Amino acid sequence: MILHMDLGKNSYDILIKKGCLHEIKDHIDLQRNVLIVSDDGVPNIYIEAVQAQCPNAFVHIVKQGEGAKSLSVYQEILETLLEHKFSRKDLIIALGGGVVGDLAGFVASCYMRGIAFIQVPTTTLSQIDSSIGGKVAINLHEVKNIIGAFYQPKMVFVDPETLCTLSKRHYINGLVEALKAGLIYDQELFHLFEQEDIEANIETIITKALFVKKTVVEQDEKEQNLRKILNFGHTVGHAIETSYHLQEFYHGECVALGILPFIADEDIRNRVRSIYQKLGLRDHVPANIDQWMDIMRNDKKADKDTIDTIWVPAIGHAEIKSMTFDEIRNLLENTL
Repeated sequence: MILHMDLGKNSYDILIKKGCLHEIKDHIDLQRNVLIVSDDGVPNIYIEAVQAQCPNAFVHIVKQGEGAKSLSVYQEILETLLEHKFSRKDLIIALGGGVVGDLAGFVASCYMRGIAFIQVPTTTLSQIDSSIGGKVAINLHEVKNIIGAFYQPKMVFVDPETLCTLSKRHYINGLVEALKAGLIYDQELFHLFEQEDIEANIETIITKALFVKKTVVEQDEKEQNLRKILNFGHTVGHAIETSYHLQEFYHGECVALGILPFIADEDIRNRVRSIYQKLGLRDHVPANIDQWMDIMRNDKKADKDTIDTIWVPAIGHAEIKSMTFDEIRNLLENTL
């Protein structure tokens, strides 16, 4: 299946197909310098499959994990591009999960004021969410994504077969973004999580989640209004993730926790907790609310004493609501 992201001159296709990892050359010009950015958790067979399609490929491997989204690693990749004399006509391939996509995409946005890149996501998190939409970024002093840009890929290749090498925890981690998409926009997707075998329906889940994000981004590419709903669960989720130094808990696990306080209806919240139980996700961690609040005050969306939050009053519907930090504290104290 092909989904088309309609963004005018920044438009691109999203190919969702088993085995498409081996078909990049059929869609993208690889007859140029190509830098494959990946991490040490990505199986070599995937890197080799992509490299074999590129006559003049270079590979840059970063350490797996959020720590790779740093200024030092960003500089290393820029130096690799410079060393191999990459020009504006050359290409970066982001092969891996969300960290690799964010990092490689941000490098692409800056090198020579922008060169082409494509996303080849290999995790549930990146296939379901982060590989499309054009948000690219690195972290600074454990503040997530504080240095970044909106920079769209030239194409996205989603190969569900690459998910077979993920650990169960990584696999489940990424599903949270699809559940989020169902809660904010797609009742059928939410009900699929609630009523069906998730693994048996993974391609449908990926496609539906990507369709939600595509639909929202097409209406608001630079997050001026509607696109903010895609941040559902992320404000508190990022704070929890940062409080554990971006190490102990995965991104999706923290977003799952960040979702709960902003579900307006207690019955829906309990249904979401039941889905977490089905997936094996936590619905609480030891609370450090003072620290979480301090971190949230540095969030990109914060404005002095308020911050835009996303609320779900009913399944498939989301609202943007400005809240004071005192109001958010009260929510957290009564929910997590």
